[in-house]
Amino acid sequence: MGRTLLEGSAVFRARIDECARALRPWVDWSLTDVLRGEADEQTLGRVDVVQPASFAMMVGLAALWESLGVRPDAVVGHSQGEIAAACVAGVLSLADAARIVAVRSQAIATTLSGRGGMASVMLGADEANDRLAAWAGRLEVAVVNMPVLGGRRR
Repeated sequence: MGRTLLEGSAVFRARIDECARALRPWVDWSLTDVLRGEADEQTLGRVDVVQPASFAMMVGLAALWESLGVRPDAVVGHSQGEIAAACVAGVLSLADAARIVAVRSQAIATTLSGRGGMASVMLGADEANDRLAAWAGRLEVAVVNMPVLGGRRR
């Protein structure tokens, strides 16, 4: 999708170029190479690459949607999506948001990555906790996301 949007949307490409410039002081890889799928496999597997690239996609898509007349009343996100939402809402500058997402992802890569794992399950928090009781102290519910709803305007 990144390659297609970079080639087909001047608005998306311009915002990604801005993201790349904002990330450049904090990263050792090329955002456009990653989004075009041109980075090597090892680079594409790094959390400190994937998270800032995902952030940039969110910010780029928001700019594209806005250019098409989609203007949300509110924005929310999870993980790097929270940072993107704050940037899109104007709470964080692009430079500040890029720094936060890059440094945060580097901290995850150096202190958390490889120490465990996560899995998404289709269970409520209470049921998940009940099922994990046998592994108390070794497994726990790490994140509880809420359902996402949508609808049409009247």
